[in-house]
Amino acid sequence: MHASSVGPPHPAATGLDVRPFRALTYSRHDPEHLARVSSPAYDLVTPDGRERLAAADPHNIVRLILPGGTSGAGTAGAPAGTGPADRHADGRAARAARTLHEWEAAGVLVRDEVTASWLYAMQPAQGPATVGWLGAVAVAGGGRSVLPHEDTFPAAVEGRRALLAATATDLEPIVLAHDPEPEVADLTEAALGGVPVMELTDTDGVRHRLWRVTDADTLRRLREALGRTGAVIADGHHRFAAAQALHRTHPDGDCRVLALLTPMGSGGLRVEAIHRVVPDLSLDDAAVAAARGFTVTEVPLPHGPDDLAAATARVAPVPGVGSFLLTDGRRLLSLTDPSPEVRSTVPAEAPAAWRHLDVVLATTGLVTGLWGRPDDPASLLVAHDVPEALRLATERTGVALLLRPPSPADVAAVARAGARMPRKSTLFVPKPRTGLVLRPHGD
Repeated sequence: MHASSVGPPHPAATGLDVRPFRALTYSRHDPEHLARVSSPAYDLVTPDGRERLAAADPHNIVRLILPGGTSGAGTAGAPAGTGPADRHADGRAARAARTLHEWEAAGVLVRDEVTASWLYAMQPAQGPATVGWLGAVAVAGGGRSVLPHEDTFPAAVEGRRALLAATATDLEPIVLAHDPEPEVADLTEAALGGVPVMELTDTDGVRHRLWRVTDADTLRRLREALGRTGAVIADGHHRFAAAQALHRTHPDGDCRVLALLTPMGSGGLRVEAIHRVVPDLSLDDAAVAAARGFTVTEVPLPHGPDDLAAATARVAPVPGVGSFLLTDGRRLLSLTDPSPEVRSTVPAEAPAAWRHLDVVLATTGLVTGLWGRPDDPASLLVAHDVPEALRLATERTGVALLLRPPSPADVAAVARAGARMPRKSTLFVPKPRTGLVLRPHGD
């Protein structure tokens, strides 16, 4: 358990300070161009994915968020900025700053003349849309208005801080889930009646639409309404920590971060699991060690490995009892009934919201306990869906530990208790597209 995992409860989260800003955007807003130059968030981009994005267009945003070729991207299953190339963070950041200035000078990117907040709607191919507001959120002062819920990794924070310092620009938004507020919902509904200024559909079939809102009365009401709420960080813990670090070293400089503010509950984000992959661990060895604290059962695969992905959906972990699925990409095991000794690895003094999380028991009882592996990006990889977990387990001659997602209520409860989940515990979806709206510092 990290020292930051448990702390005193935070006071009620109130008082978000959100302001409009003068955005930096691509000069061309046609959907095909925006699809070519935008990217997923930096920590979802693999080295191969980075090269594909860079090849799609000479001005793809990945050249700024992950500068320097494959050395700027993370190793498979780990976020960029967490590997041995971190010692080159300042050089990569300087390269990104030069590229950014070149694109601005060439008119590839243009600065808005007036301040605005941006309404952002994400419509998956199936299911309800997620709608939120892009704004500049204060990272210091105003009480505990923005609450984290996950641990961070120092090297990743430093990599993002170096990029912020060099470019003086928020290149991609963090995502916050704010307390429900009726006036925010009313302003959102009214703005959706306008004509979006940007629109594209990404490779996952999510339709992204953005509206630039400049009406002074609307912006005032939005700021006041969000000022009556607090928020939990849904995505971007490392970027938020980097913005805080930059503010500490330059307290008279910019003290805000670009954020997409979405409501908790209806119209907000969904939570999916982030799975764990342990390299260089055979399924047999993992099972023998796990059997010291769990009941281990082989899950039949009538059609062999081809049935594996379907079987993981059929044999989901049992809710509420600390059960997991374990696979090497060929066989599938079910781990249930954690022993009292395994459960005792979860500190009894921790807040109840934290103690009851599957990801906590998986980390303390299984990964670091029975398997003896540290929770760091070199020893424990992460996978954002089951296919990626199966692929990484096969490629790295290891095992994938498949987890259930926590609920949004679980996440909020952990944050408000002053606790932290293990790093990379939650995947909030859908994700905003990186590169559509940037925020230069200094407004």
